[in-house]
Amino acid sequence: MSLDLLWSGLGWPLIRLLLFISLGLLVGNVVEGLRWTRAMGRIATPMIRAGRLKDISGASFALAFFSGVAANSMLSEAYEKGEINDRELVISNLFNSLPTYFLHMPTVFFIAAPFIGNVAFIYVGLTLIAAIIRTGAIVLWGRFSLPADAGCGDVAERLKGHEAKSFRDVLDKALKRLKRRLPKVIYLTIPIYTAFFFLRHYGVFTSFEAYLSEHLGFLAWLDPHVFGIIAFSLAAEFTAGLAAAGSLLGSGAIDPRGIVLALVIGNLLSTPVRALRHQLPYYAGIFRGRMALKLIVYNQCLRAASLVLVGAVYFVLTM
Repeated sequence: MSLDLLWSGLGWPLIRLLLFISLGLLVGNVVEGLRWTRAMGRIATPMIRAGRLKDISGASFALAFFSGVAANSMLSEAYEKGEINDRELVISNLFNSLPTYFLHMPTVFFIAAPFIGNVAFIYVGLTLIAAIIRTGAIVLWGRFSLPADAGCGDVAERLKGHEAKSFRDVLDKALKRLKRRLPKVIYLTIPIYTAFFFLRHYGVFTSFEAYLSEHLGFLAWLDPHVFGIIAFSLAAEFTAGLAAAGSLLGSGAIDPRGIVLALVIGNLLSTPVRALRHQLPYYAGIFRGRMALKLIVYNQCLRAASLVLVGAVYFVLTM
């Protein structure tokens, strides 16, 4: 293996990738930090009325665009005061699926784009469609299961005290988050990207493809590279799967369709891990034990179902 090959196939692509990741993380953190709470409250009002939810649900929906903890804390307080019942709490919490998605979407996109380029638009677009489908289903659930006289009060009044921060505060917070998160991303990216470069160069994936054809015929239709992306998505986190995908996509070893399907499958299969690692700790701190578990199960089941639906449609349409 020549130095020219190492530089052109590994060195320069990796340096360029890390530069774009750094910029993407900063931009994503700034976008996440901007607060348009009252505007989101106005957008939420028609959906709140359609779903027969209360103003507290609309206020929580608006807050969820900027802080999932604040949004859920608002619902928990209303539930403890008796302002909403069990069913309203569950529906309101699930209703926050869309803004919760938007809360993290800028960072997800700006991390994904340096790794997989334009394919990030397809993957993020599919997950966005899944979030919209979830929201539509939740509005219909509220429409047909909650009393018609619930009424929607003044959402804006509920949002007092949650006004926008200054851009300087947003930028300072974004820089702090960048310093905290970037080292972890780099530590994952460099070894995984490098490993996939050498595995591809020495024909490991070609041998694996031959093995599938000979011993696991029912899986032969799958690109063998997909398994590597899924494995890293499950074993580590989303960034690890992206690092694997970026390495393979950059070399032309796998097409964009395969990348998208691998990331969707990895996202779907990591649902239990995500629930235990990310949702359980803070849900248990906001809601009482049984209710916290109930909300997590509802959230993850609905999320998984929407991903299966969107992934299946994409698979059929791109055959």
